[in-house]
Amino acid sequence: MNELILQGKKEELIEIDDETNSIRYINYPKARNFNNPEEKIQAITFLKLVLEYGYSEQNIRQFVPVQMGVSKKEADIIVYNDKQCLSPYIVIECKKEDISELEFKTAVNQGFSYAVAEGAKYVWITSGIKNEYYQVPRKKPKERITVVDIPAQGEKFAPKYKYVKADPKYHELEIVTEESLTKRFKQAHNALWAGGELNPSEAFDELDKLIFCKIWDERNCKRKEPYKFQVIPYIELDQDGEEQENKKLTNKNLLDRINELYAQGAAKDPEVFKDGIRLSADKIRTVVGYLEGINLNKTDLDSKGRAFETFMGSFFRGDFGQYFTPRPIVKFIVDVLPITKDSYVLDTSCGSGGFLLHALDKVRQQADKEFPDYKDDADEREDWKSYWHKFAENYLYGIELNEQIARTAKMNMIIHDDGHTNVISCDGLLQITPEDEPEDKKEEPEEREARIIRNENTIQIKGKNDKFKENHFHFILTNPPFGSSVKQTEKAYLHQYGFGKKDTEWLDVKNFGVKNRDTQSTEVLFIEQAYNFLKVGGILAIVIPDGILTNSSLQYVRDSIEEMYRIIAIVSMPQSAFSATGAGVKSSVLFLQKYSEKQSKNISSLKLKLQSDLIVRHEYRKKVKILEDEKKQKTKDFTNKYGKGSEELKEAKANLVKKYSDKLSNLKDEMREFYKESKKEALEKYDYDIFMAIAEDIGYDATGKETGNNELFYIGQELKKFIKSL
Repeated sequence: MNELILQGKKEELIEIDDETNSIRYINYPKARNFNNPEEKIQAITFLKLVLEYGYSEQNIRQFVPVQMGVSKKEADIIVYNDKQCLSPYIVIECKKEDISELEFKTAVNQGFSYAVAEGAKYVWITSGIKNEYYQVPRKKPKERITVVDIPAQGEKFAPKYKYVKADPKYHELEIVTEESLTKRFKQAHNALWAGGELNPSEAFDELDKLIFCKIWDERNCKRKEPYKFQVIPYIELDQDGEEQENKKLTNKNLLDRINELYAQGAAKDPEVFKDGIRLSADKIRTVVGYLEGINLNKTDLDSKGRAFETFMGSFFRGDFGQYFTPRPIVKFIVDVLPITKDSYVLDTSCGSGGFLLHALDKVRQQADKEFPDYKDDADEREDWKSYWHKFAENYLYGIELNEQIARTAKMNMIIHDDGHTNVISCDGLLQITPEDEPEDKKEEPEEREARIIRNENTIQIKGKNDKFKENHFHFILTNPPFGSSVKQTEKAYLHQYGFGKKDTEWLDVKNFGVKNRDTQSTEVLFIEQAYNFLKVGGILAIVIPDGILTNSSLQYVRDSIEEMYRIIAIVSMPQSAFSATGAGVKSSVLFLQKYSEKQSKNISSLKLKLQSDLIVRHEYRKKVKILEDEKKQKTKDFTNKYGKGSEELKEAKANLVKKYSDKLSNLKDEMREFYKESKKEALEKYDYDIFMAIAEDIGYDATGKETGNNELFYIGQELKKFIKSL
């Protein structure tokens, strides 16, 4: 329950029944429905007036009848100058949190009309997550003067600023809940595109930029200085000496401050901030209205991350058809792996950056244990931040095909405090090599930019991101896109992959050799790409569709995995694992450890020798030739019997083809069984245990509703021990 509500109950300003269905106010006799969203805002606003602004409850009236011409309306709250409540001072209009921007403007008109009718001096419109304040001019009461806040009890005038860092005379930024933050993101986004000036995708980009400006402002604002990311009205005198707001200058000054914040970020990271802010001053003011009062930096990391991902996930599912990995699966994978501050970590299809953020959070928790007094000791705090910040800046990497989603991943990293400079936008299946730099042209790290040079088949990274190279990463955590294919006619790099070639099966005696495939699924190629990036002994944790593990047509993939990697674990996910995010493919998480090139060659050579020996020992070629000769002879007999071109011959031939095809298939199955049994003995030195588990409940059902049980937690505890024992 809201802390203000709890304090209000403690001080007997309100009463709420045990079922939290009804509420009573100290200054209002009737019980009200507390389940009404507007009532909750009403209660919090009333308590703010008393507990934060210092007004006596005796000077406050709620649900006040207001005469409007021939009809009566009801003002939600009026604060009076006197205890007899005869001299109205502030009119407050309360609305539910999810009110639209248009509805909020209507509420402003409504509240202002009450204030003019009652002769009040100030107006406050609130939805809980958005607030606007106005002063009613004496001579021209219908002219509105924006103020940053209502005056506190005993203050004659509204303050010049509302939010000032670490100054008790003003408001400090508020730490908000995940739910409230998600609503703010959504409503700010809706306000940007609802008018049709921007499409939802463009609005998302612009909101991203403003969120950055907000975070940058919070981090760089000095003590007792007003935050730049807030509406500060520009007040001037008119001809009659009456105060009035110059709205154009209010908005222009805000725009200038936002552009200044953005320019500072662009100078720090030009890869993230390629384009300037394209919003009008009026639109910027709208977004600032939703975000100005919250503290993004101090809001709990989990809450902040979930809010951003909830908003982002719903947006990208609708606009791009993207399905991000559910948090319980991401957390499970990161938790079981021995990632430390010295581990190079990569996600080759990073989406919004979920795996990277959890890896960062894991190292941050390690820093908490290493420096337990960091909150109270300034020196230790520096060491604490350096511990995880260096990891974020130098060891955490991501690749994302979609440029807008890549930019979002960078923003997600910024929200969680850096690491964003190592997320690049390109095809994660391109062969990536660092460009060599002449020794005499080496630059200082802070002077180097990430310069990305693309051509048809490869991408070269020069500068900050020169760690994108083969045999470099300790861990790759990824959930590649399922169901899409790479075609040789569209992506010329396909032939560079082993999985881009089609080898003859060992039981095909005609042996046509190796051919290039016309197409290959992306999830298969990502398994090989991970092998290229990993160090020897490095671990790949990848979400794959179960078809890779079960389909007979993909046996060659399983055979190659067996040669490239030591299989650590296979953990099966429930059918519903991705249903809540819009995808219904049955999947598993595969944990693989990269073999050395020598180990891979030894395993491959042993398998080839075993296959060759089996073919000789079981006289396989001879048996195949006997079947072929029998088939030819019977075909000749049927031709003589029925005559060329007859319907009887066609039918006889069709039956003959099926009969001998089945015989050959049975012979191959028999040889595969021999191979399967013999392989155990031949590869005995490479024999090892594989951790296998089936998770039927991972904390949520197909609709995304929490079940209260997450089997991945218990599986993860055992798998963590297993990996540690390797």
